[in-house]
Amino acid sequence: MGSWLAEAALVNVLIIVGKDDVPIYEADLSTEGLREDSPHLDQFVVRAALDLVDEMVWNTSSMFLRVVDKFNDFHVSAYCTAGHVRMMLLHKHRNEEAIRAFFADVHDLFLKAMLSPFQTPNMRIQSPLFDQKVRAAGQKHFRA
Repeated sequence: MGSWLAEAALVNVLIIVGKDDVPIYEADLSTEGLREDSPHLDQFVVRAALDLVDEMVWNTSSMFLRVVDKFNDFHVSAYCTAGHVRMMLLHKHRNEEAIRAFFADVHDLFLKAMLSPFQTPNMRIQSPLFDQKVRAAGQKHFRA
């Protein structure tokens, strides 16, 4: 009898939150595999960490805030732009350098998206090209 154990998914969920806590972009960058939790838990955990990010922003000059919150075996890392747009990454595995590099890439992509005449600040980013490039950055930093 052969064993067919499904490999656990590597969880990485990015949520970009604008002013007034409006979510402007979400991407599940997790790998294929078994997840023991509900996908709805992702948004709950990230939302709960927003207040902590707002407090930490005033205590550092760095945009990369590292891990700001933990829930069970999930970690939430954050990056806050000069315009106070918060980029939140829910993940299970800690790899600070990969996360820092990922946020830098996403920040660059975000700035380019905001320069588009078709994008309104603080509105949901619906550009397929932006989504494709964010997912490519996730592949580059989290699956290498």
